[in-house]
Amino acid sequence: MKRKIYDGYRSFHYLAAGLDYKAFPLASQIERLGNYSIPLNERQQKKVERIFEDNIMISLRDHGFVMPLHPEHTLEYCKHGFTSFGYEGLSRSGLDAVFENFMDGIMNISSRMGLKWDDVIWNLGMRYCDIAQQDTVMIASNIFDLYRAKETGRIAIIPSLEAATALENEIDRVDILYGFGIRCMGITYNEANTLGSGLSEARDGGLTNFGRRVVKRMNQLGMVIDISHCGDQTSLDTIEASEKPVLITHAGARGLWNTPRMKPDEVLMSCAEKGGVIGILAAPNTTLTKSSSDHSIESVMEHFEYIVNLVGIDHVGFGPDTFFGDHVALQHAVDAQLSIGQSHSGEEFDESSYVLGLEDPMEAMSNIVKWLVVRGYSDTDIAKVTGGNVMRALSKIWVK
Repeated sequence: MKRKIYDGYRSFHYLAAGLDYKAFPLASQIERLGNYSIPLNERQQKKVERIFEDNIMISLRDHGFVMPLHPEHTLEYCKHGFTSFGYEGLSRSGLDAVFENFMDGIMNISSRMGLKWDDVIWNLGMRYCDIAQQDTVMIASNIFDLYRAKETGRIAIIPSLEAATALENEIDRVDILYGFGIRCMGITYNEANTLGSGLSEARDGGLTNFGRRVVKRMNQLGMVIDISHCGDQTSLDTIEASEKPVLITHAGARGLWNTPRMKPDEVLMSCAEKGGVIGILAAPNTTLTKSSSDHSIESVMEHFEYIVNLVGIDHVGFGPDTFFGDHVALQHAVDAQLSIGQSHSGEEFDESSYVLGLEDPMEAMSNIVKWLVVRGYSDTDIAKVTGGNVMRALSKIWVK
């Protein structure tokens, strides 16, 4: 697996740490927990290398976000804004494109959910400024940029928002966000907003009239609609209202693990019938199963196979939702603000400190492909679920 371009750049190194911004000790981007790897024989290894070489590898949700080394610094680090982006780790991930929300739900957490309009614009501007100083990643605006990233040894970052909460009730803000490079936006994040109900709400009122206007505007502009954090009725309404495929960028199957964060069969099938793609989630303590006592690649892939059997191989991808550092520490730090705990309710489990085999973006797609190869999946099917299905959906969505 070839590494991407990386020249040693670290976030905000054009500024003076301690003078221009507060510096925090950061988690390692490389083998933080020992680099779990699935063993392969020579034939399997060559197949893995060929798959990465010949196909555009896409994560529907991962993060370049680098966590502070010490968990007690988490909230302060997130609030101060000069957060580090893991260019080195991403350069070793094998990924060609990543749907990245730049942690918009976490940054400036002192504002409710970190999703107010000014916060979103500030966060985008700071991250774009940092990205402009390096050559490992590039901002993607269209499908041709994904091919260009692959050809030039870089990673295409697809700017996304976890939710449309920052729109409030201003429809033209969709256009402004598109102008600022946003190419994918969720309808809600766990809690209700002016568009619809999030998955943590006790009652789901479905997509609002304003939400329907937003869906139409996103269709007109060619912006991906994401329903990962929506309530069930809001999800179904959004799929019905959209003229284009709708994506579930990072979720799992409620048929395996009965929590609001997972999607019921009805929503999964409706998404697929509209031409959409479901990205399999691997954030800690989410895609668990009854047969897996610890969260690992095995439980994640159980969700993968369940959904493949339900909707077909042409409508499944991967959105692991990983980043560099202690993900569980972040969940704990922002649980109350972002209703994370409620989204995991409904099942009893012993908390896992990380997902074995899917710790961060550097190892996630690599181990997913290795797992698929060892299980005997064909080159064609692996190419579909690691990027081909997403490219097909984008060819229908990213058109004016």
